[in-house]
Amino acid sequence: MADDSSSTFQAGQTGLIVKIPEVEPAVRAWRERLDPSAQAGVPAHVTVLFPFLEESRTDALVHSAIADTLNSHRAFDLRFERSGHLPEVLYLVPEPDTQLRQLTQAIADRWPETPPYGGRFTDIIPHLTVAQCQEAAVLEEVETDLLSKLPITAHVSSVELVVHDGTAWQERASFALRK
Repeated sequence: MADDSSSTFQAGQTGLIVKIPEVEPAVRAWRERLDPSAQAGVPAHVTVLFPFLEESRTDALVHSAIADTLNSHRAFDLRFERSGHLPEVLYLVPEPDTQLRQLTQAIADRWPETPPYGGRFTDIIPHLTVAQCQEAAVLEEVETDLLSKLPITAHVSSVELVVHDGTAWQERASFALRK
């Protein structure tokens, strides 16, 4: 959930993410220092859709619709071999990113009132944010360290619904992808 600072997280906001626990040892310390979403309790992840529906709208019917939408997508593997940059953001590049794009598109198609990143970007770039809003020298230091720990392979078998409770992000539900 890049491009958000912890001060802009609102109680009741939700997002759909793919947790990537395999990268935690390589990125945890950097994310805890340099990524506001990590500071607010979000594990290493690739965002599928943020923001999603307000928490008050995510009832059992919505959960069922998310499960139905995601059930047509198979679990898959990702590889992180390189880093990338967005303005003031250093991230790991998930490859291939086709399945991630398809997950985002499927959810956005089902809930068109929730375009990715609120519609701020025309091209969605799947990424795992490590650091943001830092000086170039800091990002270079982080990147050098990260590149020494790559490649990392990850298996994606679910999508998680996370909710901001006003203080931190909490996982509310997990939706399995087809095996």
